[in-house]
Amino acid sequence: MANNDSLANTVKVVLGVSLVCSIVVSTAAVGLRGMQQRNVIEDTQSNILTVAGADFAGQKIQDVYQQVIEPRVVDLDTGEFVAADQIDVNSFDQRKSAKDPETSTRLTKDEDIAGIVRRSNYANVYLVKGSAGGYERIIIPMHGRGLWSTMYAFMAIQPDGNTVDAMVYYDHGETPGLGGEIANPLWLEKFVGKKLFDDQGQPALEVIKGTAPQDSAYQIDGLSGATLTSNGVTNTFDFWLSENGFGKFLSNIQKGGLGNG
Repeated sequence: MANNDSLANTVKVVLGVSLVCSIVVSTAAVGLRGMQQRNVIEDTQSNILTVAGADFAGQKIQDVYQQVIEPRVVDLDTGEFVAADQIDVNSFDQRKSAKDPETSTRLTKDEDIAGIVRRSNYANVYLVKGSAGGYERIIIPMHGRGLWSTMYAFMAIQPDGNTVDAMVYYDHGETPGLGGEIANPLWLEKFVGKKLFDDQGQPALEVIKGTAPQDSAYQIDGLSGATLTSNGVTNTFDFWLSENGFGKFLSNIQKGGLGNG
């Protein structure tokens, strides 16, 4: 009589169960991949619409996005828009581009004040269409190291290329209640109306320790108990507003305006 409790049978059962579970998990992963990708796109679009000041409550995010936002790609080395026949703006992924040595630049220690290691040669920007024509905001993506994580943000800038209209941090791993306060809408409101550059055209927006003077054009209140996160935010600004980031692009905007792109 066969011994059903033998080691060989036990191993067969374990392997069989493992195989079935692997097939189920793999099938589910493949089946859900499309949904996951759509969710990522929708989340990105909702954050862009938030800093764009668009009301999309109760509406299909993709439809509002297409009505309000004109995505473009900028050559960070020249500060000029990239022609539509050179790069597909709807499929260009700045994060992926930054990982490819063919489409990115490895930063030196002195250049890499934001702690990002590599910078894509091209960057996404988003133009917010005005109701009367033209554009009413420019949205730029920024990221940099905080205390525990890379912090990702969108900043909306007025057509003058120098005044903050809105700010949102949408992805980070900073400490809840401390550095995690970078995502607090009440703190982000403090950025509205602040200037990016000083009179000499140098990046000037910064988060300081303690409370910023009420009449300061450039300074934001620091986050209590989160000095390193606050410093990381300032370093992010210093990099992305410099000539290694969007500095040349924003300088071009200040000189010639957005026009019709």
